[in-house]
Amino acid sequence: MGAADVVPGVSGGTMAFILGIYAQLLAAIRSFDTIWLKHIVKLEFKQVIQRPHFPFLIPLGIGILCAIIFFTRIIPLPTLLYTHADLVYGLFFGLIIGSIMTLLPEGGRFDRIFAFFISVGMALGWFVVTLVPMNTPDATWFIFLSGVLAISAMILPGISGSFILLILKKYDTILNAIGHFRLEILIPFGLGAIVGLTMFSRFLSWLLSHAYRETLITIVGVLIGSLWVIYPFQSRKYETIHGKQKLIDSTPYLPNEITQHVLLVLLMVFIGLATVFFIHWLNKRLKHT
Repeated sequence: MGAADVVPGVSGGTMAFILGIYAQLLAAIRSFDTIWLKHIVKLEFKQVIQRPHFPFLIPLGIGILCAIIFFTRIIPLPTLLYTHADLVYGLFFGLIIGSIMTLLPEGGRFDRIFAFFISVGMALGWFVVTLVPMNTPDATWFIFLSGVLAISAMILPGISGSFILLILKKYDTILNAIGHFRLEILIPFGLGAIVGLTMFSRFLSWLLSHAYRETLITIVGVLIGSLWVIYPFQSRKYETIHGKQKLIDSTPYLPNEITQHVLLVLLMVFIGLATVFFIHWLNKRLKHT
């Protein structure tokens, strides 16, 4: 889940869904409720420790943290997004396609309901990515809002929190802040994440319990509608702002010939696809054993 959340293409929620721990994840998040807060106020430390699903959350959190540190300090993805953009986005593109193909069967048969909600999702996805401006403010309030939106997307099966950060133009900002421990960015982002996680997990649980199929189909549609942002073959223009390279414009194109570079990008797309399919296959195999 941590590795998935770092890359703007596949969500940790998708991985939890594929691995069969999604319901347990939502239940663990919801265990931090008002009853738990009352135990804290009453200084009932035994109940404070026992009520949340710590045996599940602690190893999960350690794994996520290790992945985030690895992909910010050892393999710096924010830098690779500029130096090897086509190859990196090719991998992300494959991860998104794989997520879509993995989630589609969960939507059931293709009928009027399926057609309606996937169309709504695609339109919504296109609407979101075309409305968000290329340059967003670095103000504290927007970092907080980015935390709310990113964490809400992270727990959705099909939408990547990093993908949302990429749309908001805060992907490299947050990852660089994690890599260099910049508290002036991490604190408002973390507070936003806490607020988003607390509120959205409960709303999502209600939505999935009352309209699971419709919600899932809409999510897949949003992901399809947003695919063009990660499409690898784009002419990208960068501008140096405060000593950092910022993406200011990108125009998709179709390669007019098959070159070694194009084949490498297609290979990265295939690796992304294969990664998602392997995890899905492994989960099924483990369930049968």
